Amino acid sequence: MVRTASTMLPLGTQAPSFSLVGTDGRKISLDHFSSDKALVVVFLCNHCPYVKHIAPELAKLSAEYMANGVGFVGINSNDTEKYPEDSLEKMVEEARSRGYAFPYLLDADQSVAQAYQAACTPDIFVFDADRRLVYRGQIDDSRPKNDKPLNGADLRAALDAILNGHPIPEPQKPSIGCNIKWKEGNEPDYFNPVGVS
Repeated sequence: MVRTASTMLPLGTQAPSFSLVGTDGRKISLDHFSSDKALVVVFLCNHCPYVKHIAPELAKLSAEYMANGVGFVGINSNDTEKYPEDSLEKMVEEARSRGYAFPYLLDADQSVAQAYQAACTPDIFVFDADRRLVYRGQIDDSRPKNDKPLNGADLRAALDAILNGHPIPEPQKPSIGCNIKWKEGNEPDYFNPVGVS
């Protein structure tokens, strides 16, 4: 795998639209979250060790904030032909075993990942009520084997700021994870490897 960082999409970017099929067979679009106070878009997959590491906190944190009017959606953009462990069928199992309460969608043609300039798993984007980007980057400082606490501190701080009408804390630190597994010919020019691990 190639250790990859978030591209840090410019703040203020309007949330790109999407309409994707999820693990429950329904098609979910950006409009599905129109009444939410904020929207968290997380690019995930099933097999990445970085995603496996944050999954317990993501499940916990998302349930807490969804109860307070924040929308969450997970999107898997990996090439499922080369990585069958990321197939929709396996996503169903993953969402169930992790206790994800949010929709978990498959971006089969990878166009949504490209629109968001997503680069890694996990890659987190937070949009305000007007669907302008206000946070992008890591869930917290924890990584597999670095012994830092997995507590969602960075994402929690961003969401608390939105809900309380405060500025988002700075600095915003990039997420680090496995690179999105691009289909041949789909690898974007914004790909941001930071080393092999």
